[in-house]
Amino acid sequence: MSQPKSPIRTDVVFRTPWLDVLAKTMDDGDEPYYSLRLSDYVAILAVTADQRVLCVRQYRPAVERYTLELPSGLIDPGESPGETALRELLEETGYQAATVEVLGPMLPDTGRLGNRIWACVADGLQRVDGREPEAGLEVVSFPVPEFMSAIVDGRFDHALHVAVILMAQLRGKFPTAPRG
Repeated sequence: MSQPKSPIRTDVVFRTPWLDVLAKTMDDGDEPYYSLRLSDYVAILAVTADQRVLCVRQYRPAVERYTLELPSGLIDPGESPGETALRELLEETGYQAATVEVLGPMLPDTGRLGNRIWACVADGLQRVDGREPEAGLEVVSFPVPEFMSAIVDGRFDHALHVAVILMAQLRGKFPTAPRG
């Protein structure tokens, strides 16, 4: 396998507050390769003391339906993934974590996206009195076995968040799926 090649030119062809569309020219005379530059973000696997997984339900215009997801959010400039996880968990669910373990980053889509998703696990959860979730979010919690069933039957179908769950399982931070 040859050495990786860097683009000879990269242009921002479209910019929004949320993403940049990049045109990367790899060789003279070639059509550009298009990709998206987005911010890194975290997804938090948070399980309460009574073994319920915290999720959020929200409307996603990209898929034109409500989805179930792990609490998640963009990493602000100067913020670490762990700090973001603590902030986003509180903002989205009204729960505060005693600790957050950052399991590490993953690449969401190496063919088109240039950002990372950071897998996090929150422990020592406490509901904060008077703290409501962000507007447009509904907190939904599942007992662990039902949550695993929701993945299998497609109620919880956010692929990147399933990857976070798998990483947590492989690191011994979340129970494996029940057999049968």
